[in-house]
Amino acid sequence: MADLQKIVDDLSSLTVLEAAELAKLLEEKWGVSAAAAVAVAGPAAGGGGAAAPAEEKTEFTVVLASAGDKKIEVIKEVRAITGLGLKEAKDLVEGAPKPLKEAVNKDEADKIKAQLEKAGAKVELK
Repeated sequence: MADLQKIVDDLSSLTVLEAAELAKLLEEKWGVSAAAAVAVAGPAAGGGGAAAPAEEKTEFTVVLASAGDKKIEVIKEVRAITGLGLKEAKDLVEGAPKPLKEAVNKDEADKIKAQLEKAGAKVELK
């Protein structure tokens, strides 16, 4: 169990970019897609089967779909939201579509979406 706890601790300390890179590497290594894993895990986690989609979603993932015309403004907002350094924020914006924040509540997700759209980005909530 100590090894599993260490893995949990290590994964918890990853930045958004590192987590995205890890997901990509695991997808390549195992020949799977993270989207398929989420689709499979979603109904299992709900436990209610058909009743799960009727429940209101409480956690959202903010996905930067594209930077739009004002890339510099979007990079500034991404830095403010995530606390990433300039290079990491620039890489994230240029690599769109990328998840920006995961497991955030509806209010925070809407706030982040509004900030980024004001800067000129296209944002999706999943």
